[in-house]
Amino acid sequence: MKLFFTLVAVTLAATAAESPRSASLTLKENWAIQPSTAAGSSGAVVSTPGFSVKGWYKATMPSTVVSALAQLGVYADPYYGMNLRQIAGTTYPIAGNFSNLAMPPESPFRGSWWFRTEFDTPAEFRDKTLWLRFDGINYRANVWLNGRQVADAGKTAGAWRLFEFNVSGLVKAGSKNALAVEIFPPQPDDLGITFVDWNPTPADKGMGLWRNVHLDATGPVAIRFPQVITHLNLPENSKAELTVTADLRNGSSKPVKGTLKGQIEGVTFAKPVQLAAGETKVVAFAPGEFAQLRIENPRLWWPVQTGHQNLYPLKLEFETGGSVSDSSVMKFGIREVTSVLNEENHRIFQVNGKNILIRGAGYSFDMLLRSSPERQRADLEYVRDMNLNTVRMEGKIEDDHFLEMCDEMGILVMAGWCCCDHWEKWENWKEEDHSIAGASLRDQIRRLRSHPAVFTWLNGSDGPPPPAVEKMYVQILKELNWPNPFQSSAMSKPTEVTGLPGIKMTGPYEYIAPSYWLLDKDRGGAHGFNTETSPGPAVPPLESLRAMLPEDKLWPINEVWDFHSGGAVFKDVKVFTEALDARYGRSAGVEEYSRKAQVMAYEGHRAMFEAFGRNKYRSTGVIQWMLNNAWPSMIWHLYDWYLRPGGSYFGAKKGCEPVHIQYSYDDASIVVVNSLYQRFAGLKAKVWVYNLDMTEKWSKETVIDAGADSATRILTLPGIDGLSTTYFVRLALDDSTGKSLSTNFYWLSTKPEVLDWAKSTWYVTPTKEFADLKGLNSLPQVKVNYSFRNEKDGERGVTRVTLENPSRSLAFSVHLKVNTSELDPDNPTDPERELEILPVLWEDNYFVLMPGERRSISASYRLTEVKHGQPVVVVEGWNVQGNRLN
Repeated sequence: MKLFFTLVAVTLAATAAESPRSASLTLKENWAIQPSTAAGSSGAVVSTPGFSVKGWYKATMPSTVVSALAQLGVYADPYYGMNLRQIAGTTYPIAGNFSNLAMPPESPFRGSWWFRTEFDTPAEFRDKTLWLRFDGINYRANVWLNGRQVADAGKTAGAWRLFEFNVSGLVKAGSKNALAVEIFPPQPDDLGITFVDWNPTPADKGMGLWRNVHLDATGPVAIRFPQVITHLNLPENSKAELTVTADLRNGSSKPVKGTLKGQIEGVTFAKPVQLAAGETKVVAFAPGEFAQLRIENPRLWWPVQTGHQNLYPLKLEFETGGSVSDSSVMKFGIREVTSVLNEENHRIFQVNGKNILIRGAGYSFDMLLRSSPERQRADLEYVRDMNLNTVRMEGKIEDDHFLEMCDEMGILVMAGWCCCDHWEKWENWKEEDHSIAGASLRDQIRRLRSHPAVFTWLNGSDGPPPPAVEKMYVQILKELNWPNPFQSSAMSKPTEVTGLPGIKMTGPYEYIAPSYWLLDKDRGGAHGFNTETSPGPAVPPLESLRAMLPEDKLWPINEVWDFHSGGAVFKDVKVFTEALDARYGRSAGVEEYSRKAQVMAYEGHRAMFEAFGRNKYRSTGVIQWMLNNAWPSMIWHLYDWYLRPGGSYFGAKKGCEPVHIQYSYDDASIVVVNSLYQRFAGLKAKVWVYNLDMTEKWSKETVIDAGADSATRILTLPGIDGLSTTYFVRLALDDSTGKSLSTNFYWLSTKPEVLDWAKSTWYVTPTKEFADLKGLNSLPQVKVNYSFRNEKDGERGVTRVTLENPSRSLAFSVHLKVNTSELDPDNPTDPERELEILPVLWEDNYFVLMPGERRSISASYRLTEVKHGQPVVVVEGWNVQGNRLN
């Protein structure tokens, strides 16, 4: 499977955000890296064109040191087995928080490393103002260009800083140039990029040029950080007022007079500007001064499921001396985000005056900070496919391309700083930390503020900053025209600066019984806004386990499984396994364990999202911890590192359907949750209860109306005599024309789950007595008949599968895969091996087929993922005989 981390070669072109008069060189290729102790030369020498890099490691940027070395094969795949522990300097305790520990003395990453490249600049760069930009340095750097020092590590520090240097007098246009960056690793008391208990930290702690390096050419004045602030006449939304701002940066040694011109579709505006030598000035166009920035009947931007993601283009040009010095193009959305506290002081977020239930998940970077547009798109397509509307970035703030895709897809972004490291050890902050934290916030807010998808900012995570730091943060947000709500932290603790956050971070994070979410009244249950929580581990499907674990470590569960779990109290999957064994029966091997794990993960994640949906707007939001992992992991994801969606994925997708019928684990009520801003009349709800042998024990039909953005209770299941210990509840919801809107299926037990509330902790409420679902193991084997056809839809392939259960038994947890053949390199004429096509968007999966039921389901995927021949479908399941058709 392609992992989407291929980096693009050096590009020289007008960037998407600039007119043809502006050029940008992105420095990606021809880099070499080496420990500074081995380089044996000063920056003045290393940055001289022609300096020999014989014996250095080749690299492509952006990259960390360990990422580059792993790419070259210096280290074996750090994602497999326990290879990560074989990297030099990896002696910290397993499951320990390396972010807060010093590198050992023998670590080759303890000291600085040189990152060096040579590049040519085109002749048109001559006589231009040239800007050297770094989108991300981790953590400190001395920067040298053509033998001259541009910046020193005393001031060039901070992983979340954006650095820009005027290098007009140092670059040789039309000839060879050399750039050398001496990078120093983050220390435990630095404001770095860290993984805590959810993913391991590599031995170099992410040291490197982790985001792009650019050389831009402009006239004397450059345009930076354009912004459009939008205000609506809520709730009518018939009028919008726009305020346009931008930073103008004079890179010359002389005063400059000119005109900043703007255009939004047919609306134009302009203002004369004068800048002193070297001055940076914020220029604003306000609707009070420019009446044309009052827009009638604007096309609004809405989050996914609630409306269209309308975007407007903003074009800015700065003219001076009869020519364009610089230009910029960006897209923005007209929308307004507000928030209120309900009667229980729970924060409700509103978009364009309408309440929205936040349903999202926590996003993670790759462990080695690798990225690609293809991987990012796969992540966000999965988010949208699961019917989620939000990603949370806790100290893992993505690049502009990712944010632009969120804008286009309507996926909301909750961003903020990280927990459990120096970012929250305010009592130990040095004067430099205050400076770096403030500068980091400025740089990130100026990136985030114009994206309609970004709806709030958290100044802390696991606790609010002390008053002095919070006041600094709040002042920066105000100075930079932050247009959205913000909170002191992800926790409920109020502060003297900003009062009540109206949100909570109360767990749980370990396995929790499905009934917890509706029964809990004091902790992480479906009340208020839970900014991070989880029903526990999500052990990957068997194919992913085989990809991440050596064959001799697949079973029984062992230290390598633990290594791919989490840290601290999450260092293994014992709590999850105890529940799995008690509820579904002990597994005889890894195949059975993984199959059962998908079913329990489906059950748990569906229950969590359904609970918050039923209780809106006493429940106002929930963020699943997490969306994805930084590496192949056993815990906390909705799809695994290989982009393979398992039970947790499809449980979340089912639980977050836009119009959804569901069962309540607390009182056996049946509820219709409508997440759309439209009313549905005459809906037909159907409910069946079956014994394990599919004998119908009870059924009922009823007609209901579902209001816009509502949760409607329609009936409560009565007590039913003669139920088998494991029994089923089947639900269906049709619209007034008979079209299916939602189906749902529950496997339940007459033995109630009993929670041990008195032993609740911040991460788990234990289970005293488990439900008995072991009857599922006695379901008769079923052979499912099926056929499929492959089609093309532009750049995507579509496989349509038709299935039929000809038996009188239930086909439970039916799992579909679409595979492609892979050529055997040792025998290329015999394509015997098959790989699952990933990423893939299935309409549904891990579903049931009733006796005699016939159903059609499709999968969509990139044609580039079809390696050889035609895609083939594999059908398997809990009690489904394996099927494969060519």
